[in-house]
Amino acid sequence: MTASHVVVPFLFKESTVKPESKFWQEVKKNTPNIQWTRLESWASFGLPDLLGYNNICGFFMCELKVVSKGKPRFSPHQIMFHTTRTVRNFILVKALAPRSVKLYESSALNGQGQLVREPIAVDNWPHIQAHLVHGTLDA
Repeated sequence: MTASHVVVPFLFKESTVKPESKFWQEVKKNTPNIQWTRLESWASFGLPDLLGYNNICGFFMCELKVVSKGKPRFSPHQIMFHTTRTVRNFILVKALAPRSVKLYESSALNGQGQLVREPIAVDNWPHIQAHLVHGTLDA
């Protein structure tokens, strides 16, 4: 009786981190005055990705979107959340090409899922953090 051996090659799968997960790490790193909690989206459809807290303003929420080209896309649940809860809720969009980070108030999103107002902060992390903590700032 002979024993048979099966040789199975061990394959290394390169770790792939979703762009939104990378963006989440970037947000944490660049907004040190905010305590963040990442929310599980399966718990409640449409709920933003992040719950932020700061002693000055208390709690607020932020939706993260990463787009490789074009405009960010929103689910019907996300549209409903942002169009009915416009105070202290934000949308943070990272465009990969051309590279940029833009912060919008929830009220910038219309019922068709389009951002129809200008961002309140662009490509400036201290300014983005200040808007998140203090709300709309005068330019």
